[in-house]
Amino acid sequence: MAGQEYFNRQAATLLKYAKAVADPEVAAGLVEKAADLKEQAERPRDDAGDDAPNAAGRPRSRTRA
Repeated sequence: MAGQEYFNRQAATLLKYAKAVADPEVAAGLVEKAADLKEQAERPRDDAGDDAPNAAGRPRSRTRA
């Protein structure tokens, strides 16, 4: 599970790209994704990883063996 620092770094990178692009629609999409990442960074670790895909790309099952 990626940590808070990772999500914050990713959000900061997207915001830098948003400032650099000329297309306002692309910039808006990057800002929106950055906001999602910041929100994800603020979630408790257990909550943030519940729907994360496993290595095969499929959502993890909520039941544990």
